[in-house]
Amino acid sequence: MANSEKSAQPGNEQSVERLGQRLDMLDQRLDNIDSIVTAVAERVMRQPITLNITCPHCHKDIEITIIGSEKPGR
Repeated sequence: MANSEKSAQPGNEQSVERLGQRLDMLDQRLDNIDSIVTAVAERVMRQPITLNITCPHCHKDIEITIIGSEKPGR
């Protein structure tokens, strides 16, 4: 019975409402981060990326080239 009295208090409804608002804000922020990461990845994929690595054991240079391509229609 004490639990039903607590849940009927206006303070709890405000807490739930505030939590919902904060979750919505977090969702919007994550969407914004996703958009930024996608834009950066699209820019990077328009040009080749070359990684030059030196082997720590034999000290030979290793070159790795990654060539991206855009989806047609963009």
